[in-house]
Amino acid sequence: MDNTFKITTHSDAETIEIAQNIESEKFPNMVICLNGDLGSGKTVFTKGFADAMAIEDITSPTFNIIKEYVGELPLYHMDVYRTNGKIDGLGIEEYFNKGGVTIIEWAEMIEDYLPEERLDITFKITGENTRVLVFKPHGEKYVSICEASL
Repeated sequence: MDNTFKITTHSDAETIEIAQNIESEKFPNMVICLNGDLGSGKTVFTKGFADAMAIEDITSPTFNIIKEYVGELPLYHMDVYRTNGKIDGLGIEEYFNKGGVTIIEWAEMIEDYLPEERLDITFKITGENTRVLVFKPHGEKYVSICEASL
């Protein structure tokens, strides 16, 4: 059975709305992996998710790799683009079990380190403001989230 869900968005506002729908289903140790080209909406999604958690001022952690925010649950926002897939010693895996929500931009670069159960979202640019978001849940919790919020 193919557990892939696809949604087309036509604006940042629609991407944010999807993020907020998924946020409403959040749980401790949730891991969301975002993939897609530069400017495809990964950080927009993260900002929408964080805003729904009452966290403001989200910026891309390009230079920090990991940023921690405090909201309803802790939010761990990672951008692993600059690691070139070399994350040994960064302790990224520890964040998966710290009771918060982990959102990883460019997650495909560290695929071998990702937890087995997670939600992968791939952003595809299909027009100036149009994106196709492909959701691939790994694990029953994540399938339920997609069914409930997409």
